Amino acid sequence: MLAPKKSGVSAAKQDLFERHKVILTPLQNTESEAVKVVAALWEALGADVLEMTPERHDEVLAATSHLPHILAFSLVDTLAHEAQNKDIFRYAAGGFRDFTRIAASDPVMWHDICHANRAAILDQLDQFTDGLTRLRAAIEEGDSQTLLGIFTRARVAREYFSTLLTGTAYELKPVTSKDEKSLQEKEADPCPPQS
Repeated sequence: MLAPKKSGVSAAKQDLFERHKVILTPLQNTESEAVKVVAALWEALGADVLEMTPERHDEVLAATSHLPHILAFSLVDTLAHEAQNKDIFRYAAGGFRDFTRIAASDPVMWHDICHANRAAILDQLDQFTDGLTRLRAAIEEGDSQTLLGIFTRARVAREYFSTLLTGTAYELKPVTSKDEKSLQEKEADPCPPQS
């Protein structure tokens, strides 16, 4: 799971796959020995090999890769249509650059991904739209409790996610039952009363 900005032979790197995820999606009729051989090849290149069904792969990638790319493309495209877009882009700070970096990805590849994984992407877009609608309503109504709840849950989830990837962008730490219990408690009450 990596997306280098450069491609082709001139962009070759010996350690390109080290500590990056490779997801194998064997079918029910795939020989287990063939999966082992392919996994061993990727592991020899230093990759962390994971396995899931093709359907689960499409769901997970729609949420973690496809949706963020679509959001970045949409945001940049929307702002590029603004009459005063020079000022918008000129004064954009680090958060904007970080969030929209992926909008510089290959449009043809993303066009193809959107067609190939249409159903899972639409499901994720619907869920995101529902969440954005709740957030918009809280802003419009001045609903501080809902805003703080959303922002706090998001921050806690992001911090938890970061603990899973400690070290490098793709290095995973095992999740303990204590970690899972802590996250469940935070999810149940993201804004505990302050004493």
